[in-house]
Amino acid sequence: MHSDFIDALIEIAISEDIGDGDHTSQACIPETAEGNARLLVKEEGILAGMDIAEKVFKKIDPDLKITSYLKDGDSILPGDVAFEISGRVVSILKSERLVLNFLQRMSGIATRTNMFVWKLEGLRTILLDTRKTTPGLRMIEKMAVKIGGGSNHRMGLHDMILIKDNHIDFAGGIGKAIEHVRNYLLQTNRKLKLEVEARSLDDVGEILQAGHVDRIMLDNFSPEKTIEAVKMINGRYETESSGNITLENIREYAECGVDYISAGALTHQIASLDMSLKAVDF
Repeated sequence: MHSDFIDALIEIAISEDIGDGDHTSQACIPETAEGNARLLVKEEGILAGMDIAEKVFKKIDPDLKITSYLKDGDSILPGDVAFEISGRVVSILKSERLVLNFLQRMSGIATRTNMFVWKLEGLRTILLDTRKTTPGLRMIEKMAVKIGGGSNHRMGLHDMILIKDNHIDFAGGIGKAIEHVRNYLLQTNRKLKLEVEARSLDDVGEILQAGHVDRIMLDNFSPEKTIEAVKMINGRYETESSGNITLENIREYAECGVDYISAGALTHQIASLDMSLKAVDF
């Protein structure tokens, strides 16, 4: 399913960018001209998107030849060459911006994720992403999180139950929301994990009283309140800290003993990593 989704995404990207042709390249370059280019790294970080880049090149022109020197997950420095591409020049130029867009965005996310992962070194807490992703690009952005050393939370609304504040308020309380979910899962014969958001220690108490959950999300808790909540839960359910997680405070939250920390910062408002595709042998 993931492969089909990515193939469809690439088709959309090609249609969006190329339309009925790259008229600049077709006007400037003979159709049969061949050449070489290399992907030059211009900023330190973690490389991500190599597999996607290859798919783009092959979709535009199956005869293009790619020689990779680096792989997804590699640490990169300015001056590194990730790959060389050779073949028809018009095909290379058609691919250029699409390849860079995927690589730069994904590498930016992987780099940011890796910064958070290092803050958790030596601790058992697992770093998760969120649904704060670019519409249509969630699959590749979550791929980039994993390449950077993080883990994926739910992919969407379909693969996990997460009862949040608005669900609780509309349902008439935590206990009722959990009861409704349990009935729904039984009626529809679905086996989905159930997580419930707590906004206070009182909420934690209500969730513990209701039971039948898999994980409790401690939303916007202070580190001090997180420690209290972890003690209350006492290992009965998984715990997750979320809300206003930064590079500066993530370790403090992890040291409170939570199992997971989710951070929208891994994919939200990310700066792309600087790279360029440059012609060689000229």
